[in-house]
Amino acid sequence: MKSKNIYLIRHGQTDFNKQKRVQGRGIDSDLNLLGRLQAAAFFEVYKDVKFDKIYTSSLKRTVQSVQGFIDQGIPYESLSGFDEISWGLHEGLPYDEARHARYLEGIDEWGKGNLNHRVGEGDTPIEVRDRQIQAMDYVLSQENEHNILIATHGRAMRFQLCWMMGMPLSDSELFEHANLCLYQLRYDENKYEIIKRCDISHLAHIDSEFEV
Repeated sequence: MKSKNIYLIRHGQTDFNKQKRVQGRGIDSDLNLLGRLQAAAFFEVYKDVKFDKIYTSSLKRTVQSVQGFIDQGIPYESLSGFDEISWGLHEGLPYDEARHARYLEGIDEWGKGNLNHRVGEGDTPIEVRDRQIQAMDYVLSQENEHNILIATHGRAMRFQLCWMMGMPLSDSELFEHANLCLYQLRYDENKYEIIKRCDISHLAHIDSEFEV
């Protein structure tokens, strides 16, 4: 497989993010106003990168986050392997202290190495990783694609960065994220190297009245 430059982003803000509602694989939400501004800001900074291909999850918030590049005519493909984790029975529900406590307990279990633990009967980290690896194997097999833009999700991004960097999934909390953040990676000789880490410098000019 040839070397690749990989630009891995989290989608822009949705109202579910803003309202702290549970938003996983089962919620196909749209970007809100701030999310669209974030997408536009990312496009403005990176529009001159010669992306050979764009990959998104199967959820429209990731497609909307890269719409500017798609409108340029850059080919794109949606792969469900890049979908967010499923939070199961918690999907779509508003913030609740008891439910949030169960979420935190789940994160703690994962941190302890209990990677078969499910929050709300949703996905396990292992299930998320396995579908990501399948998707990335497909991406890496495309030999004529050198510069790649991948739009994914927050929790999924944490797990993906773990296995990319040869780290256990239990270390996922070490990879911070924000709406429309960028991790830029170099793939060469079967190894990934992080070039930019959770970069949001492209969002700096967005009106300060918004909480980024």
